Amino acid sequence: MKKRSKKLLLAGGIAAALLVWAGLDTGLTVQTYTVESVKVEAPVRLALLTDLHSCDYGEGQRELLDAVEEQDPDLVLLGGDIVDDGPEMPEERALATMEALAERWPTYYVTGNHEYRTGRAEEIKELLAGRGAVVLEGTCALVTVGEQTLQICGVDDPAVGAAVWQSQLEDVTVALEGDVCSILISHRPERVADYTGRGFDLVLSGHAHGGQWRIPLLGVGLIAPNQGLFPRYAGGTYDLEGTTLVVSRGLARESTRIPRLYNPPEVVVVDLVPETKK
Repeated sequence: MKKRSKKLLLAGGIAAALLVWAGLDTGLTVQTYTVESVKVEAPVRLALLTDLHSCDYGEGQRELLDAVEEQDPDLVLLGGDIVDDGPEMPEERALATMEALAERWPTYYVTGNHEYRTGRAEEIKELLAGRGAVVLEGTCALVTVGEQTLQICGVDDPAVGAAVWQSQLEDVTVALEGDVCSILISHRPERVADYTGRGFDLVLSGHAHGGQWRIPLLGVGLIAPNQGLFPRYAGGTYDLEGTTLVVSRGLARESTRIPRLYNPPEVVVVDLVPETKK
């Protein structure tokens, strides 16, 4: 019986180790969502990248850039924390990624909290703008893709200051053109009360890192900044009374103090399509 118990314990230990090993896989994935809108007459494909944290995706960032290329997006939207504040995470990788993206696609960027943690947020904005990004900081841009026009708005991370952030949010709300499909890029997903009822068709966020550890099968995240345990807005799509919130689980991997578990980094693709008639 003792030998049998030892064998069972050994088998159980091996199984547990394999489960953990499988959960630690940080290979890049692609998550696609489809969002219907009565304001969309021709399909538009958006690539949402968040929380890169200056992480390494191979020589010249090819792993990430190739993944975006394979999705053939019309626009690339960067939802903050592209640059990390840690000295061990060289910002050159983030800048090179930004430059390569902007050479290929119209690319729009908002800050995250880690850009502000560097103490150089304004300088980082200038560096990214110099590499082709359209930096949105309480501003909107009209962009036409084929036959479809979109209004893309963005606000800085709330680390800019509560009053400034609220003012930026009011500015982009006032600027909305009601007959144009509108997108708000804002790093923090938990601020749903601020996004609901403003008239945006789509809000794109990151920040939560998918809850860092995700429970297999349930797809529930364990913990996220500003949301605590079992965060409600960790990754996926959410209905905010007529506004669709899309939260990316982000791209951070070696920069995180706690390793991702059953939560691989992701490029998010949002297909905006005409609303189907019912």
